[in-house]
Amino acid sequence: MAYFSPSRFCMSIILICMFSIASSQLSSNYYYKTCPQALSIIRSAVMSAVAKEHRMGASLLRLHFHDCFVNGCDASVLLDDTSSFTGEKTAGPNVNSLRGFDVIDDIKTKVEAACPSVVSCADILALAARDSVLALGGPSWNVGLGRRDSTSASKDDATKDIPSPLMDLNQLISAFSNKGFNTNEMVALSGAHTTGEARCQLFRGRLYNETSIDSTLATSLRQNCPSTGGDTNLSPLDTTTSVLFDNAYFKNLVNQKGLLHSDQQLFSGGSTDSQVTSYSNNPASFFVDFANAMVKMGNLSPLTGNDGQIRTNCRKIN
Repeated sequence: MAYFSPSRFCMSIILICMFSIASSQLSSNYYYKTCPQALSIIRSAVMSAVAKEHRMGASLLRLHFHDCFVNGCDASVLLDDTSSFTGEKTAGPNVNSLRGFDVIDDIKTKVEAACPSVVSCADILALAARDSVLALGGPSWNVGLGRRDSTSASKDDATKDIPSPLMDLNQLISAFSNKGFNTNEMVALSGAHTTGEARCQLFRGRLYNETSIDSTLATSLRQNCPSTGGDTNLSPLDTTTSVLFDNAYFKNLVNQKGLLHSDQQLFSGGSTDSQVTSYSNNPASFFVDFANAMVKMGNLSPLTGNDGQIRTNCRKIN
């Protein structure tokens, strides 16, 4: 029998209200009058960067994710350390891992030239993530705009809030639930791993200690990821179509070809198996759910109105 939990009900209502308020404050037409060329400048720059290096699409998508999961979508992830705070770039989930900062700098320079002090770095991250997915053949979605940029960042919060690739299914469900996402949304967002690469040190434990991995894949991966050394050697998260945004990630999971422990946990005899199977057979369903979940993620605790600022340099406060 399921028991009614007043505290859980109230928390759900609070999260729904916070999401609704954030959604109402953002608008896809926000720059229509103040910087009408902003979206085309950003898309052109992203398309160029991804064409030059396909992996950059995954990197820009990941920047937005790691930004939003730490105190909301406020571009705090872009800030360099200062004398008053240690930023997020050196946090465990980010150090020697997050990339694409130079692309964001380039975009910001172009946007500032067109419309000085108008378009926030947080909005650039949100648009760059959407355009990156589109550039790799994935779905599009309307990006609400009007976020402002934080004036601080927190290494500790980044260390605490960003899900780890070593997490089990229940830990993943909890980590996403803490940000207001249900289990279905967590699985959909995990599909971002249909593109991009991971370092050997993040999947070595799975490669040498777990049995739920295709033996042919394991043999192949070990050539580039020895049991000792080679920590920074890269392997694709999706071993079949790593430069495309598609549903192959879920097909891989069904065949025990997930690269990270946290990936394969989504298809390991648990509550998410059926959804993974569904996405593996229905790419359109995955695309719809992923797009909706990205809209929701982009609405995590944005700074609006007079909160925060519009940074002229994304790496430092004005």
